[in-house]
Amino acid sequence: MTYFNNDNLKNKKLEINNSKTLLFKEQFKYLKTTHSYHLVDPSPWPAVAALGAFMITSGLVLYMHKFIGGWTLFQSGFLLTFFVMYTWWRDVVREATFEEQHSVAVQKGLRLGMILFIVSEVMFFFAFFWAFFHSSLAPVYNIGGVWPPKAITPMDTYTIPLTNTFFLLTSGATVTWAHHALVARAKKQTLLALLFTLILAILFTSLQGLEYIEASFNISDGIYGSCFYMATGFHGFHVFVGTIALLVSFIRIVFNHFTNHHHFGFESAIWYWHFVDVVWLFLFINVYWWSNK
Repeated sequence: MTYFNNDNLKNKKLEINNSKTLLFKEQFKYLKTTHSYHLVDPSPWPAVAALGAFMITSGLVLYMHKFIGGWTLFQSGFLLTFFVMYTWWRDVVREATFEEQHSVAVQKGLRLGMILFIVSEVMFFFAFFWAFFHSSLAPVYNIGGVWPPKAITPMDTYTIPLTNTFFLLTSGATVTWAHHALVARAKKQTLLALLFTLILAILFTSLQGLEYIEASFNISDGIYGSCFYMATGFHGFHVFVGTIALLVSFIRIVFNHFTNHHHFGFESAIWYWHFVDVVWLFLFINVYWWSNK
């Protein structure tokens, strides 16, 4: 008869438990889900991004009403939003590139989400164009019954606005060149074309800032100033965001994160940039050219 002491019994139980654990893991190692979608891990970034957006809007309102600390709150929200942009995009890049979680079904969902986002942006600018045409097609007596209103000296259409139009349309061509080069696996051409796009985007933003500095009116100068600065200012902000997206794509191309058939991050930035181009065409034709005739 064989006798076991307490230590032997404990070791035997431990071996049995370990073998059961290994068997359990082996059974579920090749378990396949009934869908091909990626369930993201719990993330704090949506809540932090919402907090940053709240700080930006609240800070701007307080600053415009000359409350102490309004500008500081705006700056803090802006920095927090930039931090979230970095960390959230970092997580998405990790999921797509290193964890290979972005299957075909996931990419379709991302494409649909980007399309809906651009549609929402179209509606956003539609509101500004509605306000512009509501005031310009039937100018009221308060502004002299004419458009542009009396005492307003509008921008010269054929100086900075026309130059910026050339820069932005050219950038649309160069970013398309970059996309085709990536599909053709020509990395050097992709980087070169994208570098041209970034330079043109920076030139556009710089000239837009120079135009604001030299303008003879400001946002508080009636309906014309409000419509002009809200429409062109938000467009400039979208150019800034698009520039960041293209810069991130440039860095990812340098590190070989994209292939010729899996590069939705870059493709979404291109879609966004073309949207910016189209909005600028409407702004140039209506706000700068037609409005100044």
